[in-house]
Amino acid sequence: PFYAVRYEGVVSSFLGETTSRIDHVFEFARTRRCVLFFDELDALGHKRGRLSSTSARNVVNQLLVELDGVHSDNEGLLVLGATNQPWDIDPALLRPGRFDREVLVLPPDEPARRAILEYELRRSPTSGIDAAAVAARTEGYSGADLAHVCRRAVEFALDDSIRAGTTCPVAQHHLRHALDETRATTDSWLRTAENYVKFADDANRYRDLEKYLATRRGRRRR
Repeated sequence: PFYAVRYEGVVSSFLGETTSRIDHVFEFARTRRCVLFFDELDALGHKRGRLSSTSARNVVNQLLVELDGVHSDNEGLLVLGATNQPWDIDPALLRPGRFDREVLVLPPDEPARRAILEYELRRSPTSGIDAAAVAARTEGYSGADLAHVCRRAVEFALDDSIRAGTTCPVAQHHLRHALDETRATTDSWLRTAENYVKFADDANRYRDLEKYLATRRGRRRR
């Protein structure tokens, strides 16, 4: 079983309630052999040195206790987390026995972008769509970016249908129009990440990301 935990699902404005909810989440998960997934891990596990409130630091402490505390039996429990800001996570959460393996999830490559485009348009009438050509133009686009491109293309087709008084399928020019008004949302994140990689104390931690950024810079120069 897979159980996803979101930030807003456990955080409370009442003192002590957030740590109590985290405890409840782990107690529930321990009764099952399951995957426990924390989205926006940086929000729950932010570096304690940067936190001004005791309650926020207690949240990080509670996570540490639940992950490998003396009284925590996590046999059969796989805990995963996702974040766009790995440099903000408290180092104690990254030690062995906790979140001790990091996997870099890059923007989809060209074959993946094509598959995402075809998937997003699968329920819409189409005509003459060249998903491969769109995929070639969308380097750096995330899956959400590509889904947005497809939604906008469908909206343009609907506008044409209203004007024509008949169903107009999504065509290549609708996708081109959608592309003209969208940009890859990963660009700003990658610029931020590049600064962290450049000045990181632990260069090995971001080695895969550094390689990707170098390859990306090389393609842009060409």
